[in-house]
Amino acid sequence: VKENNYRGHGDSVDQLCWHPSNPDLFVTASGDKTIRIWDVRTTKCIATVNTKGENINICWSPDGQTIAVGNKDDVVTFIDAKTHRSKAEEQFKFEVNEISWNNDNNMFFLTNGNGCINILRQVYPELKPIQSINAHPSNCICIKFDPMGKYFATGSADALVSLWDVDELVCVRCFSRLDWPVRTLSFSHDGKMLASASEDHFIDIAEVETGEKLWEVQCESPTFTVAWHPKRPLLAFACDDKDGKYDSSREAGTVKLFGLP
Repeated sequence: VKENNYRGHGDSVDQLCWHPSNPDLFVTASGDKTIRIWDVRTTKCIATVNTKGENINICWSPDGQTIAVGNKDDVVTFIDAKTHRSKAEEQFKFEVNEISWNNDNNMFFLTNGNGCINILRQVYPELKPIQSINAHPSNCICIKFDPMGKYFATGSADALVSLWDVDELVCVRCFSRLDWPVRTLSFSHDGKMLASASEDHFIDIAEVETGEKLWEVQCESPTFTVAWHPKRPLLAFACDDKDGKYDSSREAGTVKLFGLP
């Protein structure tokens, strides 16, 4: 593994996402009120876009043309990935958690603090609300679409993961093995497995079609993020590990892999 450092942000970097089709580009959201697009080949920042607030979540549209970024004031800004200019922005009256386009690129989904999934259609410069689904009784935290385009999953503070049919927008089944708020989800490349994690000291790997537990990956601390490999049954995850040698509060920042032969 080649390791590079990408320096430039002046505050915490809260989220990054890769370009949907170009493996050399990724974008980061930071508390320094900017987003930055980076090129892996040169390890340099190719664009810095100033935004209004402290950014906490970011996603790239499946066609690669638009970057959506959400900030701490619940404003979502849509940025043209080529011109790096803002195309639209929307102030929401509720807590916005995770944001995502559907795989067809024609609808925009967000999870909110009231336990709902909001679905919007983009007609720049405005967003037309299509539907609000009451998904969970408490804060709806994360959302992920499966690569096959059949389902999406949401994770909530009620410790449940719910699986939704994309076309019908109905809940197909729930996964209830975690005891803490679900903070991260990932579907495997073939859409057959769903990993979910929380402050529980394990990651749940479920079979999507049955809801059965396939495996649990033991961790020593809460998990921040999980991500399946785009082509193989290999799971990367990062936990709240402490570098306990000299300072028990210092975060270790280790990425671990599960599923290596």
